[in-house]
Amino acid sequence: MVQTAPETVFTYGAPLLKFGAGASDEIGYDLSTYDVRRVLVVTDPGVAATGHPQRITEQIRAAGIDAVLFDRAHVEPTDASLVEAVEFAREGGPWDAFVAVGGGSAIDTAKAVNLLSTNPGDVLDYVNAPVGKGRAPEKPLAPLLAVPTTTGTGSESTTVCVLDVLDQHVKSGISHPRLRPTLAVVDPRLTMSQPAGVTAASGMDILCHALESWTARPFDSYPRKTAEQRVPYCGANPIGDMWSEKAMSLLATSFRTAVRHGDDEEARGQMALAATFAGMGFGNAGVHIPHANAYPVAGRVRDFHPDGYPDDHPMVPHGMAVSLTAPEAFRFTFEADPERHVRAAELLAPGAPRPDDLRDFLPRVLTDLMRDIGIPDGLGAVGYTEADVDDLVEGTLKQQRLLATAPREATEEELAGILRGSLELW
Repeated sequence: MVQTAPETVFTYGAPLLKFGAGASDEIGYDLSTYDVRRVLVVTDPGVAATGHPQRITEQIRAAGIDAVLFDRAHVEPTDASLVEAVEFAREGGPWDAFVAVGGGSAIDTAKAVNLLSTNPGDVLDYVNAPVGKGRAPEKPLAPLLAVPTTTGTGSESTTVCVLDVLDQHVKSGISHPRLRPTLAVVDPRLTMSQPAGVTAASGMDILCHALESWTARPFDSYPRKTAEQRVPYCGANPIGDMWSEKAMSLLATSFRTAVRHGDDEEARGQMALAATFAGMGFGNAGVHIPHANAYPVAGRVRDFHPDGYPDDHPMVPHGMAVSLTAPEAFRFTFEADPERHVRAAELLAPGAPRPDDLRDFLPRVLTDLMRDIGIPDGLGAVGYTEADVDDLVEGTLKQQRLLATAPREATEEELAGILRGSLELW
């Protein structure tokens, strides 16, 4: 029997970072350092209503750079909404750089626009297989400055663009190192108007990013890769662990406060820092079962309208969808590394008593938090029933890139058990 050599190499990548109150006031200067003359600013209608994108666009113009604002990015992007944005960019181009102002939806839209303004093909050509063709970009992308206005997605740090593929009723993504923003400009002031419901859902995305990368399959448990086989998600590693651990510590002291008291500047700042740190962790280590489950949960929603989000169409926000199966998922992965699961629970809830069965420790910490911040009581509360489980499993199984990062392999039957156990959380 031929023994495959174990992996000994991990990779790490992150954008340049500018962080702090007032950081968004310097974007005109930042762009001037890239010698650009024409820029497309991408945002969504809700963020546009705050005035931040218009202020940033005018600031860019004041720096002597021609700037055009596209304010029709779709909250929870779809393949159709990305096509609309790409067509706008292709018709109005060429562009020397792109600026995304908004949450993960705007930043992911800008990533797709950048990709398809600099490379040939259509959106589904680049979506991960088996949903799309999984094509890699052939040409370099233009500089992309990401300016998050929500604390959660970490998209300003990552190589991933997430979207709903409408005719397949599933979420998927485009993943390649060239999608990573050139510069992340994180200004906590821009998150002050974020509604409590959005803060709760997007904050659970931060938390699951940190938890999933912290508990991911270790990089050195994989077979050795060749140089051309290396991918951004390489498994848990010492540098990713550092960022994820710090993100969890920040969340422990700021999350509930940011949801309950949105005007608390210190809590908002800590949440923004946690989102960035978690993005730097999972953007290299990867995420696993909760995110794999979240894609069909969000993609197959029928009639759920969350607080704080646009009411023009049903949705389960990404961070909420991730969180709904997280307690059961981490109960399942516990045996892969009990020490890490216990450590995560202690980071998130310092001083919390340990239950007799340590498998319940992290799930209990998570459900207590979710109850406190108003996350729905499981999949049943967003419209799913026992009859939907098989359909959701089918969607989860399409996320093989994510499932491969799980510390414990999950069979179809085990995934069904996780989803079934998540219909009601408490």
